[in-house]
Amino acid sequence: MDHFKNVKMDNTTMTERWLSVEEIAEYLGISKDTVYAWISKKGMPAHRVGRFWKFQRVEIDTWVKSGGADEGKVEDQD
Repeated sequence: MDHFKNVKMDNTTMTERWLSVEEIAEYLGISKDTVYAWISKKGMPAHRVGRFWKFQRVEIDTWVKSGGADEGKVEDQD
């Protein structure tokens, strides 16, 4: 299983490791329960790998900067 993904940023390619729920929670300063809630209720970018959720830091940073983690935001569940 490959835990790395090439990410193209500013004309340079870097290899970014997939992060676990625990690691992304620590990175954002939130609980694991909040991570799971944000995946289901706010559309937090996450990728299912078997029974585990995995994250790319660049996707999470973009999502947070675009207001994805805002208090009042809830994604439509159509």
